[in-house]
Amino acid sequence: VHLVESGGGLVQAGGSLRLSCAASGRAFSNYAMGWFRQAPGKEREFVAGINWSGRSTEYADSVKGRFTISRDNAKNAGYLQMNSLKPEDTAAYYCAARGIVAVTASNEYPYWGQGTQVTVSS
Repeated sequence: VHLVESGGGLVQAGGSLRLSCAASGRAFSNYAMGWFRQAPGKEREFVAGINWSGRSTEYADSVKGRFTISRDNAKNAGYLQMNSLKPEDTAAYYCAARGIVAVTASNEYPYWGQGTQVTVSS
């Protein structure tokens, strides 16, 4: 499955962005989806995950209550709604796909997008 992220940009602290992940190739509904991020000089970290059906989601503690992951299998797309953004959310954001259950370990995801940059100014 081929993944392409979009929706990143520059936003002030407290603002919102919605990232999208467009999937093509194999049926997107066969895969769980995860969002990860990587800031300069830091390791890639799990942000949020959603299983193949959308009925189960998981979030990193740092984004709980601010970010919402969702998907639309009919459109072969996934989303990450980011509200109340903070400067520490600044990073390149990646969507990834695997199996049918989302997990937090990045090395469990065989399919990755190219990333989209999110910059939050203070």
